[in-house]
Amino acid sequence: MPPVELSIIVPTYNETGNVPELVRRIRIALEGLAWEVIVVDDDSPDGTADAARKLYQDDARVRCLQRIGRRGLASACVEGMLASSAPYLAVMDADLQHDPTVLVKMLMILRNKEADLVVGSRYIEGGSVGHWGGKRLAISRIATRLSNTIAHQSVSDPMSGYFALTRETFGACVKGLSALGFKILLDILASSSKSIKVVEVPIVFGLREKGQSKLSGNAVWEHVLLLFDKHFGKYVPVRFFSFGLIGATGAVVHFLVLGLLYRVFDLPFMLGQTIATFVALIFNFTVNNLLTYAGQTLRGAAWFRGLASFAIVCGIGAVANIGIASYLFSQETPWQLSALAGIAMGAVWNYAVSARYTWHAVR
Repeated sequence: MPPVELSIIVPTYNETGNVPELVRRIRIALEGLAWEVIVVDDDSPDGTADAARKLYQDDARVRCLQRIGRRGLASACVEGMLASSAPYLAVMDADLQHDPTVLVKMLMILRNKEADLVVGSRYIEGGSVGHWGGKRLAISRIATRLSNTIAHQSVSDPMSGYFALTRETFGACVKGLSALGFKILLDILASSSKSIKVVEVPIVFGLREKGQSKLSGNAVWEHVLLLFDKHFGKYVPVRFFSFGLIGATGAVVHFLVLGLLYRVFDLPFMLGQTIATFVALIFNFTVNNLLTYAGQTLRGAAWFRGLASFAIVCGIGAVANIGIASYLFSQETPWQLSALAGIAMGAVWNYAVSARYTWHAVR
């Protein structure tokens, strides 16, 4: 078998019904070319990884990279590209909404050195979003405008999940990638040098035939984190930003619960404060588990062990908060600065220690 010229990276989660058909279409579209498909599966419960391995028995050009305990479309694409030795790399979805025949055009453009990166665009002449509704189209347009604020190369469709690039282009930017969110193309555009040449080709977005869309609240939040990371990541770690924002929201939840119990239901203040503290704690843990640590989400029994760990960490953080604030105040530091220093100390402790022991050690 000749060396592979084009590696096609396909990130998957619950796509067992689509992968065989996708490979069949790729086989037809790329007949006569040296290609491979690398299915990067985030341990799908529907057996997508096994389906990909079964395809290997009939066609050795289909490989499977199964990730355990990690999730995320962008990071899956990065790992898939790192697992390839081909000079050209492509990324496409497994949902059959991307036409594999476009891969030939992308490869020819890269071969002829007309571009370093070829983007399949839905928003240039000849392209289409297919049967999207007005709401989804509007969200996509807004996301595109926001995305171009961090991209070094302005393109019509930075949110596209269908593109190809040279090995050299990927290698030059890979160490700067955030690997956050559900669109790795935007990360590449924001991390590559301004000198790379980008060409866009039109694509028509097809209909998903099986499975469910991966666009979710988590995906939207991860996109927000990617935008933050590219704008401010050199100053503030993106997960600390997420952790802190959720903590601030948890404080609002605390006061709402306390006000309801104390002012409306006339419970004693200490009882209301205790209940509100536990509600805010559970809120913070649950939302961080879903959003800040989306790729390491704790489930089942691990969720309860994680909550216990998080409560212990935050309890020690509260002691540190009070201790630092009290000490500074005793040294005649203004009470506002004393309180702020205590809060900052508690926040840093909670973030650093929970990251180490709650979402890494507790399984």
